[in-house]
Amino acid sequence: MSRGLHTFDSLRLHRNYRLYFGGQAISQIGTWLQGAAQSWLVLELTHSAVDVGLVSFWQFLPFTLFGLFGGALSDRLDPRRTLIATQAAMGLLAVALAAFAWLHLTNMAVIYAIAAARGIVMIFNSPSLQRLMIRLVGREELANAISLNSGVNNATRIVGPGLAGVIIATAGVGVCFALNAVSYVAVVIALAVMNAGEFYPVRQADLRMRMLTSVREGLSYARKTPAVLIPLLLLTVVSITGINFSVLLPVLAAQTLHSGPEVFGLISSLFGLGAVLGALIAAALSRATWSMLLLSAAGYSLFQVLLAPQRELWLVLLFLVVVGIFYTVYTSATNAMVQLAAPDDLQGRVAGLYSYVFLGTSPLGALFAGYLSEAGGTTLAFLAAGVIGLLVTAASLLGVRRSVRAT
Repeated sequence: MSRGLHTFDSLRLHRNYRLYFGGQAISQIGTWLQGAAQSWLVLELTHSAVDVGLVSFWQFLPFTLFGLFGGALSDRLDPRRTLIATQAAMGLLAVALAAFAWLHLTNMAVIYAIAAARGIVMIFNSPSLQRLMIRLVGREELANAISLNSGVNNATRIVGPGLAGVIIATAGVGVCFALNAVSYVAVVIALAVMNAGEFYPVRQADLRMRMLTSVREGLSYARKTPAVLIPLLLLTVVSITGINFSVLLPVLAAQTLHSGPEVFGLISSLFGLGAVLGALIAAALSRATWSMLLLSAAGYSLFQVLLAPQRELWLVLLFLVVVGIFYTVYTSATNAMVQLAAPDDLQGRVAGLYSYVFLGTSPLGALFAGYLSEAGGTTLAFLAAGVIGLLVTAASLLGVRRSVRAT
């Protein structure tokens, strides 16, 4: 009961976080609308899982190349002002996608270019978001806020793809892109009306330090700190092999289950339902531990193995709910552990490493999932993800035990 009372502490105690949470709740619906519509549009144009993967490849390639500098920059820039600019830019890119759809263009190079532009914006957006979070709620409620943030992200995953399936079938993909463009207004307004006087103070990074030296300092701290290094190494492998749902779910619906956009929306929503339940579990636990991280990573991988051979829709939905639960508990625990291990003046760089691993590995992950789906369907893709995830989780457990003995 005590844990349940603390599940929503960040919302109850911090007005600025309530504003951010409300803006995200609206904006994330639009984001999931766009993600589902974009994947479906590419499948309609090309009938290729590889091309769906290539869109993700181009979107996350800029972050892979330059994401480390984004973390160093975020330690020097005001995170709220940076986020206002990046959210406005993403809204304009959504307008460009809507125009592409309404003009009935078919040149995939345009979609790749818009995806790459979005990736450039993410270089500044993601680490600034991580850095803003600790200023909104402080260290005491940081793990709780991260879990609630995952909750709203995945709650909108329930609404967004399901709504996208209906909109695509009745009005077309262009409407999904247009609605996403409008949704960014909510975040910009929420950021603009926050009370800066209520921000938690953090120690500023040394602005005289050269950028490369600043990046090296963050990497050096991560390398020497097991609470940062082990979770990030585990996340690197899991992200490449097992967090590729933007590629696999449309292929699962269209090619494995031989269904249309409505089923795609349904399976995306059920995965989102599980992720929301996982976020509430993580928020109630209030803090990230090694046990929580490793058990959730193992559960996430195991249930992907069990999902792999399924062909009955009800079984696919059931296993996706469980996969979603473990997914959010695992990613929330990783994010919180890494952020809480970072001192104030390294917050952007160390927390930015989480974003770098989570997003920067996506190009490789998208190609991995796309090519495995082409070779052996989603059965092979989910099976490979689960087996590799279990192996690397076991290796991480050995690393934790060694680090504990060393201390």
